[in-house]
Amino acid sequence: MFSIAVFIVTLSVLIIVHEFGHFILAKRTGVRVERFSLGFGPRLVGIRRNETEYVISAIPLGGYVKLTGQEPNEELKNEPWEFMSKSIGARTLIILAGPLLNYLLGFVLFAGIFMIGSPTLTTEVGELIDGYPAKAAGLLQGDRVIAVDGTAVSRWDDMVEMLRKKLDGAPAKLDVRRGTQTVVIEIKPTVKETQDLLGKKVRVALIGIAPSQNVEMVAYSPARSIVMAAEKVYNLTVISCRALWAMALGRLSVRDSMTGPIGIFIITGKVAAMGIVHVLHFMGVLSVSLAIFNLLPVPVLDGGHMIFLALEKVRKKRLTPKTQEWATNFGLAVLVFLMIFVFYSDIVKFKIVDGALSLFRR
Repeated sequence: MFSIAVFIVTLSVLIIVHEFGHFILAKRTGVRVERFSLGFGPRLVGIRRNETEYVISAIPLGGYVKLTGQEPNEELKNEPWEFMSKSIGARTLIILAGPLLNYLLGFVLFAGIFMIGSPTLTTEVGELIDGYPAKAAGLLQGDRVIAVDGTAVSRWDDMVEMLRKKLDGAPAKLDVRRGTQTVVIEIKPTVKETQDLLGKKVRVALIGIAPSQNVEMVAYSPARSIVMAAEKVYNLTVISCRALWAMALGRLSVRDSMTGPIGIFIITGKVAAMGIVHVLHFMGVLSVSLAIFNLLPVPVLDGGHMIFLALEKVRKKRLTPKTQEWATNFGLAVLVFLMIFVFYSDIVKFKIVDGALSLFRR
């Protein structure tokens, strides 16, 4: 029940933030908002405030705001509060506001986590791998690396990043804390060709160590946290876009790379058991991912609406309602197919059927 509650709260926050972006920009530009819905389908409960109805709908897999004069087949009266009566610039801001607010939420969450302290793997060596130079150079289990080539390190990821770039064959000089002593060990990394997460061949330098499970809460100054949060959002965006491109080229498995509501629910349960900081971090990642997904150039999504506006700008006139309706229906069909595919992939990937049958047999 706790996992279900965390899952519902997490998705609801992300959806409300996204739709609030559209809502507040529509209000600021004078467009009437007829409905603000959490979920799709039949209305379950709701209240009306002025011209806007705020509702919770039956299918909790998204949300929407209904703007006056936005639908292609809607009869326009050329009133100043209609969506289509606004300039292309104003309409663009309304469409972009949803993804941008998701980006902002992710940034705020990451900055907050960095400021209050996040669980971080230290540079303590937990395992030495046979056949690699670290063991031969005299590094020991329990040693803690405090500097690489004179640059101080405290996080495992930072140390690994520095070592993997040592592709020139030069040895890495590690300052190591061993008990109460500090020793200096020189290690010449082994350069290997491997594949990154996106299936691309890359060369990396390895010394053959694995981390211990020693985790510390590491907090940063507000200024540093803001910079790190911006870097986090940027890196997530770059990785996501590269992954989408790799999937489009067939270099990356779509089934293994994409996760739907079932997968998110399972991951949320695991993250919730790890603590509130992990939940907030996962929410930040999902928020950025939701922004990127909505910016895809697919009709129905915000990116598709941006394509319509770009075509209107180039053509100096709007697309016909019939064309927009056809494109919207096509985009909806693509999303339905994708949703079915992702649901099926999650069932296979997380062995939902096997788990249910094992419970039944008991």
